[in-house]
Parts: sequence; structure tokens; C-alpha cells
Amino acid sequence: MNEDWANVPDSPPGVAQFLALDAQPLPILPIIGVVLAILYLLGAIRLWATGRPWSAGRTVTFLLGCLVIVLVTGLGVEGYGYVMLSVFMFQQLTLMILVPPLLVLGSPGTLLFRATPHSGWGRGVLRLALYGLRGRVGRWMLHPAFTVPLFLLLFYGLYLAGLADLILALPFGHIGLEVAFLVAGMLFTLPILSSDPLPIRMSYPARAIDVTAEVALHAFFGVFLMMSPTLLLDSFANPPAALGIDPLADQAIAGGLAWSYGEGPNVLMLLYILHRWFRDDTSKAAAADVRVARYGNPDLDAYNEYLAQLRQRDENPPRRDAPT
Repeated sequence: MNEDWANVPDSPPGVAQFLALDAQPLPILPIIGVVLAILYLLGAIRLWATGRPWSAGRTVTFLLGCLVIVLVTGLGVEGYGYVMLSVFMFQQLTLMILVPPLLVLGSPGTLLFRATPHSGWGRGVLRLALYGLRGRVGRWMLHPAFTVPLFLLLFYGLYLAGLADLILALPFGHIGLEVAFLVAGMLFTLPILSSDPLPIRMSYPARAIDVTAEVALHAFFGVFLMMSPTLLLDSFANPPAALGIDPLADQAIAGGLAWSYGEGPNVLMLLYILHRWFRDDTSKAAAADVRVARYGNPDLDAYNEYLAQLRQRDENPPRRDAPT
């Protein structure tokens, strides 16, 4: 356990302690959250200053995601995440499941292409962004064949295969895992919720299947963690005595979070996908009706003509010559 690289609390956990201002020696995630918020605001302000519209709702959603990053990794809760599995699980679920939808629904990619100058330094930024969107690496990293196994690794691999103990024992292993949680959540969420230009575009049924599978994986993992009679990780087996924590009971709380808190954002995401799916089918059906009313339906017209020919043949059967 790399407690020497962090400010570990010495008082029992509570809401006041979780929300206390207690900066860590290397606040990488809070810095990332602040930088993302500043860059997004600069882009939105540039559009507004030039008279081009940009949604205030998207801006608020993205900034809320940045704020959650800062709060969950920059307050006192971060220190408790080094010694309590339940807090570490809360951070993991927040960074993987709650933050990415907020960032993705802010459409940062669209803002990047609209607000970045097409000359000077902006040309290089746009070229790099286009390369990421059109390259094989981006297409591969956003494909479910990569993102779903990555999700399995960050839950079942970390806790059941003992990978978490190996990583958390490294200097800054805790921070590294937090960054990995956020990146994995973004890779999984982008092809499902994003309206930005992406190298792949999943169908709505495929999106619903992905989210449903994730819901099932979280539920099974959470129940397994709650029902386990032994500790799965040595990194959280010996918390400071001053905290008054039972590691096994804390592990059960972590499982409860994976089963309950981990399901909420996924269910909301699934409902959002179903809503967009219904709206997309409705708009396509309305467009098809307008097209038929204006230009007709060749297939339907041909079928009606065929039925009319059959009816005419039945009403006017061919005459047979009388016998001599």
C-alpha cells in the first residue's frame, strides 16, 4: 500500500471528514478537472463572443462533470480512499460511470471543431483531432470488443485476480488507477452517448445491449463482494486503528455500492438511449410519410397495380370458343 505518497486521515470517517479540504501531495485528477473546465469555457466563450450559438445546457453538464472529478479526488474523501475499500469503490464508480456521461453529453468534440481556429496553432490541433477520429487506433479503442473486456478487467481483474494489490503497492498506483477508471469510462461511454463525430457509430440496439450487459456485470460483482466471507484485497486489510473500521464490513459496503450506486447512472443511461432510439425511429417514420405523400411509394404503387390486374382478370375472364 502506497500510503507514504498520500495524506492518510487519522480520524474516523464521516460526511464532514469526506468533504473537508485536504489536498493530496500530487492532485493529478483535480488538476485535470480544472484544466478541462477552463479549456471548455474558453471554447464556449469564443463561440459566444463571435455570435455563434452554443448550448448553455451542454456547458453546464460538462462543467458539472469537471466539478465532480475535483470533488471526488480533491477533498478529504481522497485520503480515505487509500485505506477504505468502500471509499475507493465509490471513487471508482463515480469516475467510471457518473463522470463520463456528464462530460460526453457536453459534446466537447463538437466544441473543439467549432471553436478552434483553422489557422496557426489551431491547424495542428485540428489535424491531431482528425487523426484520432479517423485512425484505426481510435476505432479500435472505442469498439465494444475492447471496452467491454476493459470494464471486466477493472472490476473482476482488479478484485478477483489480485491485480489491485500489485498496482496499489506501486508509488502513485492509487492515482494511476483513478486515471484508468476515468479513461475507461470515457471509452465506454463515448460510442454510446456521444453526438460528436466518432470513428464508429453504434446502432441503438447495440448501445442498449452494451449498457444492459454492464448493469448485469455490476449487479453480479456487487453481490459477490457483499457475500464474500473473506477479504479480497490485502491493501485494505489493515486500516489505521484510529479509524475504527472493520475491513470485512467495509468490503460489504463496497459491494453494496457496486450493486446500488453503480446501477443508477447505468439505468438512467439506458432510459436516455431508449428515448433517443424512439425519437429517431419516430422522426424517420415521419420523414418517410412526407416522402411518400410527395413522391409516392414505388413498391406500394407496383403492388397495387398488380392487385388491380388480378381483380380485372377475375371480373373479365377470357372467353372460350363454343364447341362446333
